[in-house]
Amino acid sequence: MRAFLRLLGRLLAVLLAIALLAAAVVAVRGYGMYRSALEEGPVERVVDEVRRSDGYVSADELPECYLRAVVAIEDHRFYDHPGIDLISVCRAAWHDLTTLSLEQGGSTITQQLAKNLFFSQDKDFARKVAETLMAFELEGRYSKAEILELYVNTSYFGRGLTGIGPATRGLLGKEPGEMSVCECALMAGLPNDPEALSADPARARERRDLVLAQMEKYGLARGDVECP
Repeated sequence: MRAFLRLLGRLLAVLLAIALLAAAVVAVRGYGMYRSALEEGPVERVVDEVRRSDGYVSADELPECYLRAVVAIEDHRFYDHPGIDLISVCRAAWHDLTTLSLEQGGSTITQQLAKNLFFSQDKDFARKVAETLMAFELEGRYSKAEILELYVNTSYFGRGLTGIGPATRGLLGKEPGEMSVCECALMAGLPNDPEALSADPARARERRDLVLAQMEKYGLARGDVECP
């Protein structure tokens, strides 16, 4: 029995060492991706290019309910965390480890902005490290209001439409500032699965209703909103 326990202990030690080595390799790769992104496109230059792009919409031109909807569905602790949400990260990490997948990333709005600006949409552990480091970089340079504004202007909404301005004009046929509460919730929900949702009105309405429920849950909207 003692021999078995010793063997088991050694096996666990080896597995732990392998896991730590793998984590170190991922961290080094992620840091390299982060440094390369900074060298290829300094943060201020990349952000300035986005702000000068056609169709860019300032936060002042957007309905407040749209910004609240985005926060409610994407990152309800957005105004309280420094770029990453440890609660969401731990929950997503446990899910991904137990399912051996990258189904849940626990990404904050700031991390998603980092991905939109600097990295690919591929799911990769090293890219998650780079994304996290870049999120801290963004949080150190820009206010929460600026980060949220940049996020909605770099999000993809399906049908080849990137940014809330082109998306509302292309999908709703109106300016962003003209959106109703229901349309705000609809547009806030599309980036979750843009191609599928923009092509399926029934699914898009289900997602819209989820956004409204999240808004009510977190005190960001009244509970008596009725949508067609």
